[in-house]
Amino acid sequence: MTELFALLARSVRSHADRTAVRQGGTTVTYAQLDAMTARFAALLRNHGVRAGDRVAVALPNVVHFPVVYFGVLRAGGVVVPMNPLLKSGEMAFVLRDCGARLLVASPSCSAEAEPAAARAGAECLVADPVTFAALLGSVPPMAGSAGNAADDTAVVLYTSGTTGTPKGAELTHRNLVSNALTTARTLLRLGPDDVLFGGLPLFHAFGQTCALNAAIASGSCLSLLPRFRAADALETLRREEVTVFLGVPTMYSALLRNGVGQALPRLRLAVSGGASLPVELLHAAERELGVTVLEGYGLSETSPVACFNPPDRPRKPGSIGLPVLGVELRLVGTDGGVVGPGEVGELAIRGENVMKGYWNRPDDTAGAFRDGWFHSGDLARVDEDGYYFVVDRKKDLVIRGGYNVYPREIEEVLYRHPDVTEAAVLGVPDPVHGEEIAAAVVLRPGARATTDDVRDYVRERVAAYKYPRIVRFVDALPKGATGKILKRDILITPPEPPGA
Repeated sequence: MTELFALLARSVRSHADRTAVRQGGTTVTYAQLDAMTARFAALLRNHGVRAGDRVAVALPNVVHFPVVYFGVLRAGGVVVPMNPLLKSGEMAFVLRDCGARLLVASPSCSAEAEPAAARAGAECLVADPVTFAALLGSVPPMAGSAGNAADDTAVVLYTSGTTGTPKGAELTHRNLVSNALTTARTLLRLGPDDVLFGGLPLFHAFGQTCALNAAIASGSCLSLLPRFRAADALETLRREEVTVFLGVPTMYSALLRNGVGQALPRLRLAVSGGASLPVELLHAAERELGVTVLEGYGLSETSPVACFNPPDRPRKPGSIGLPVLGVELRLVGTDGGVVGPGEVGELAIRGENVMKGYWNRPDDTAGAFRDGWFHSGDLARVDEDGYYFVVDRKKDLVIRGGYNVYPREIEEVLYRHPDVTEAAVLGVPDPVHGEEIAAAVVLRPGARATTDDVRDYVRERVAAYKYPRIVRFVDALPKGATGKILKRDILITPPEPPGA
């Protein structure tokens, strides 16, 4: 199986009458999803979409998303998922960069999407429930599928642009099929009776592979939540009898703040990804949810899963686990040589999950690959058992007075403070030490800790050069679409030097 659409085609043959997708009171069986994608593929053909054409998709987690996603693939097109919260200029950049022929947008973002499409020379199709159903009913279904080769591009995922303008990671059918099957079969061990929580954005690699494609590959049900709110998520877990919860660390934090309350008898597994999960938060989530939380690691460029704590081997809290099937990892030092157990190096990845390259950016592609290995920009170490531990992002490393300080280590300490619910550590310019350690902290409701209390708590637990001299309390930390904390948007002004 090499074509991404074949994941759906196979489940239609085996599980036609089972529910594939559910959102609120709307349910779609595998047979219905197949029929809807056939009509949408025909509609795309009527709009001039041909094999290899890019179709951008700006939809939240609604039942239209899988219809559009697999409909584009069925027609032989390339899916370009976009965050529907993007502004018009941001959308226009992606549309122009990938040369999209068509943009399928939610009514909620049509005011931004329509002018963006016009500026980029693309057609815009607004998909609200009523008009979308009418559009599908206006065309006869497309028979079969266009048929794509394994190395044809299936999806272009744009990175968040933390180091410059966004780049499109070009993922092939082979990349995405292998990663979805590995996730479904060996990591989550999904079956037709499973119900997956669909609160991760489907336009993001984590939600797309581990929720949508893994569920479709296994004949499971995906229960969609268009917008994550802790109370709504818990209601979904109970009402839909979810068996597998997929989330990012801030989702777990929000669930715990809300209070899980009653037991979730059908829940059998929880998975965390997207960012490092503090160990204290992992243990608290396991206590409240009553299941094991397994952490993994990946990037848009790796489809995304590269590493995972396997369910049939001992779990190591704080570890991202072992390389998944078909993937190799190694750690590279500053001199380009491979480093051994216990040493810190940049995580390099090779395997069938690694992207073809960045769309129309040969220089960026060449810079990301060395000797066939994709360099992630993440710093990690590996232990004697082969388990990997992410230390931090390479770009987040703080050098204070010549000493390396890894923010994640300090954040782990902060999360153990009884009054702290969220924390982010970063470096700020300092005339004496080059950089100074700063912490932005969110306290629990009713907490009485002072900045001095928090600073002293960390100082007692780490080396003198590591603790944050600057502590700022904030109401909330800035987060991206998946709930990942955006350190680049945290502004901490260094104190004025004495006598200034």
